[in-house]
Amino acid sequence: MDRRQYEYEITVHSEDSFHELVYFCTATGECTTETAPVEMTRVLGEQLNSRGHEGWELVQITFSSGGVVAFWKREIL
Repeated sequence: MDRRQYEYEITVHSEDSFHELVYFCTATGECTTETAPVEMTRVLGEQLNSRGHEGWELVQITFSSGGVVAFWKREIL
């Protein structure tokens, strides 16, 4: 039986905190980064890698017209 335990963290980032990342939301609230410049996606990748080095695994990231919500988990050692 797997007895690993995890802790979870939810981080909320306003659209203002992502001034370096371009994402587009339609009037219906559907958001994408498909047209984001390569430099902007690189910046997001660096932020994700920084959390990964701390042991956090990104479970999900949600883009909305108001900002970004990220769901993280890491194993409790």
